[in-house]
Amino acid sequence: MDDADIERLKRRLTELRTEHRDLDDVIARIVESPTCDQIQVKRLKKRKLLLKDQIARIESVLLPNIIA
Repeated sequence: MDDADIERLKRRLTELRTEHRDLDDVIARIVESPTCDQIQVKRLKKRKLLLKDQIARIESVLLPNIIA
């Protein structure tokens, strides 16, 4: 993996983390709404979990486990 690949992964990781954090805000606002749409909340939470998985995969590539 060259430096360009690493930089691309770092940028993607930043984008995913931002989207994940933004989803937290959106979910919180929807849940506080008196007309809370539970289906929409479930979809957003599922998307958030997918983002978390993508973040974990990229982090494992960028920061491989060090066996001590």
